[in-house]
Amino acid sequence: MIDENDWYGPDAATFGDRLAAAREAAGMEPEALARRLGVQLKTLQGWEDDVSEPRANRLQMLAGLLGVPMVWLITGEGDGVSAPDETETQISPDLDETLLELRALRGEMRSAGERLGRLEKKLRKMLKEGPER
Repeated sequence: MIDENDWYGPDAATFGDRLAAAREAAGMEPEALARRLGVQLKTLQGWEDDVSEPRANRLQMLAGLLGVPMVWLITGEGDGVSAPDETETQISPDLDETLLELRALRGEMRSAGERLGRLEKKLRKMLKEGPER
């Protein structure tokens, strides 16, 4: 189950979600961050949209520029940025409920994906060993 207060934890957010949140918390526009990293804006947007991922050297630069631990940026574990200020963003209870449901579903899908991976590994091992005699 997802902790409703852990907006950017491993089961609630993606790398792109955490990157965008850290950039916003640092008060940096996407263009400014891309320029400081020496990458094109579309590259940064690809990272924030979870279309691609940065290489290790860029991850280290991102963490330093945004003032967040690299581990948090990658996994969501540990201290990162705070959850969005709910007084700043007033949304209806229905919309809030829908957002929480989406976050829960994302966690379930991630868990199902991990289970699928374990089953595939087990099947490959069984196929490699051949039929029991």
